[in-house]
Parts: sequence; structure tokens; C-alpha cells
Amino acid sequence: MKERGVFEKIIDGELPHTKVYEDNFSYAFLDGRPNTLGHTLVVSKTSFRNILDIDSDHLQHLIVATQKVARMLYEKMPNCKGVNIIQNSEPAAGQVVFHIHFHVVPRYEGDGLHPWPGDPLTSEAIEEVKSYLGL
Repeated sequence: MKERGVFEKIIDGELPHTKVYEDNFSYAFLDGRPNTLGHTLVVSKTSFRNILDIDSDHLQHLIVATQKVARMLYEKMPNCKGVNIIQNSEPAAGQVVFHIHFHVVPRYEGDGLHPWPGDPLTSEAIEEVKSYLGL
């Protein structure tokens, strides 16, 4: 039998957390190591590794719940000026807990987060990606 993960234990109330939202398919709670005030995780109640293996029906429910949480944080957190929605898939992308989840990170003026420095896209890089994708 597969060992239950940390998110399953949170959903079942076995680990301390602060619930923000719940529906039949999704569960949202404050991140224990937030990037900003209100940083919330929205997880599927059904265990999938990440966005690469979740089925489209569960993903639709999860992204709708993520949007609800994002709107709630944007509208109710004082001085919130925007949100980042982040989903890390696999270790190279920063995934640590292997249960599908979205980070909803409220953004504030001067919060110091700069997740995408972004170098200019070169024509060589465009051609390389196109060749890999068969475009």
C-alpha cells in the first residue's frame, strides 16, 4: 500500500494548516513557507503527480478552484496588486511535493519577488525549439 503524502494528511486534518477553500475536488490552504502574505496552495483531493499526468476532468476542477482562490486573495488581501499562479512539475522545475498543486502568490508593490529575469529570445533559440517541436 502506498504511503500517504503530506497533502493527503493535510486534507484529512492530520497535520496543522489553515484552510482557505474547499470543494468536492480541491482543497486550498496557506503555504507553510510563503513567498508573500497569503501565499496559498490549491491541491487536488485526488492524488496525481503533477500537471503532466492529471486527467483533464480533474484539471478543469482544480484550475477553477485556483481561479476562485486567486480572486479571493486579490479582492480581500489589503494592497494586493496581482497574483502569480505557479505549478512546478518534476524536480528540475522545483517540484518538492509530488501531488498536483498550484501556488497562488499574492503580489504587492515592492515585495521583492522577481521570478522571471528573462533574457531576449534569439532567432537561434526560436529555430532550435521549432525543430524539437516539429514546427
